[in-house]
Amino acid sequence: MEAEISRRLIQFEKEHMGRGPENARTRIFEDVIFVRLSGVLTPAEKRLAREQDGARLIKEVRLRLMDSSRKALEDLVLDATGCKMVSLHTDLSTRTGERILVFVLDRNIEATLSRRRRQEGP
Repeated sequence: MEAEISRRLIQFEKEHMGRGPENARTRIFEDVIFVRLSGVLTPAEKRLAREQDGARLIKEVRLRLMDSSRKALEDLVLDATGCKMVSLHTDLSTRTGERILVFVLDRNIEATLSRRRRQEGP
């Protein structure tokens, strides 16, 4: 499931942000999904980040883009996990070119996955 979420988020970034990250790593812990995307900045954003106030501008634009795509992210999480997204937290480092996404879900998906594995057996 973690690999599937990573794959879907890379595709989301390509479709909604115009460029996909170089790498995505996803971890599920109880009712939280942690995602680390690396290589998310465009060459133009990298240059802008070196200018005064550039980092703030990049973060503001990227945050607004995420806000405008919230419904698509909610659908992505629901489709991949079967859980509703309660909240989304994100930050972008213009220094490292990484974005962190934290999805809070409506239930403990880790427990659900553990129960499924036990029911399926060896």
